[in-house]
Amino acid sequence: MDGLNELLADLVRIESINPDLVPGGAGEGAVAVFVAEWLGQNGIEAQIEEVQPGRPNVVAWLHGTGGGRTLMLNGHLDTVGVAGMTEPLTPHVTDGQMHGRGSYDMKCGIAACMLALRDIRKRATPLRGDVLFTAVMDEENAGLGTRAIAQRYKADGAVIAEPTELNLIVAHRGFAWHEIETQGVAAHGSMPELGVDAITRMGRVLVALEELNRELATRPPHPLLKTGSLHAGLIRGGQELTSYPASCVLGLERRTLPGESVASVEAEYRGLLERLAAADPTFSATLKATVAYGPMETDPHDPVAEAVRAAATFVLGQAPETVGAPFWTDGASLAEVGIPAVLFGPSGQGAHAFDEWVDLESVAQCVAIYTRVIETFCA
Repeated sequence: MDGLNELLADLVRIESINPDLVPGGAGEGAVAVFVAEWLGQNGIEAQIEEVQPGRPNVVAWLHGTGGGRTLMLNGHLDTVGVAGMTEPLTPHVTDGQMHGRGSYDMKCGIAACMLALRDIRKRATPLRGDVLFTAVMDEENAGLGTRAIAQRYKADGAVIAEPTELNLIVAHRGFAWHEIETQGVAAHGSMPELGVDAITRMGRVLVALEELNRELATRPPHPLLKTGSLHAGLIRGGQELTSYPASCVLGLERRTLPGESVASVEAEYRGLLERLAAADPTFSATLKATVAYGPMETDPHDPVAEAVRAAATFVLGQAPETVGAPFWTDGASLAEVGIPAVLFGPSGQGAHAFDEWVDLESVAQCVAIYTRVIETFCA
């Protein structure tokens, strides 16, 4: 495809490491300027909207004649770090695969959206509907970029250009983070009659959580997402070996399904702690919510899903598989404000890994698919 390799290589060369993940990372400022300028040079209205100092979104429009549906194309500009990689910002192509940090996750999707807009801009017959392209910051950390977009812009459907191996993702899990703190009594290690060990009391919590996780796996599965899950991610407590620890804090992650809420997750945790306290009146623990992002579920027959399915079938010669994803994406932030969202993007490997690459033919196919989705959805 005309200009694809060059455009994607230019994007990969621009360091855009999320500074909230890697202190000193450049962030999205430079790559956002590049994207906005490229769009402007191709006759596409684009503006930079700062979300945090030096960390902007790019918002671009192709306006229709009126009376049609608005489609949002969405992708993120930030990447994870490059530690352990060899020349991560020097893209190279081997056997039809472009290697480099961000080539797969997800500057390939950004490039495909940009080229689709360019091709639609050249279309002889104007569309009635509008096309909105949002290239966002901070997806790799807290999703602040798309959250800002969701509060300012409306659309009748959204396609997120994350790499999906040319599958159509219509659902994904959410997650909720909590902390449980068990209380003890500090004392010298030689005086057990005075001390209460908060760390060993956390052991009871861990056993109960393990049982809860096994029970989650037995619940009726979601047709695309299977079952929810939980794990203990972090634990801290104590001061030194010679003292009874007065506190122990456990960090938990719960992966949630459509229909599950933070309230329902917390009810499970509170019930668990209440049972432990009932068995031992001296047991004391508190629960605190820290972060929670909901799941996403879009009707597989929603107009935006049908448009992607039909376009992919036309370009690929066969219907894409309709699947769910175990991980969280920016699609949930759009769904929360009533914008039906699906994910569809190129093929490759190595997201967050030392060797990251994307299949260039799949990127070209996505350009053709996004172009066709725009033509049908916004007609």
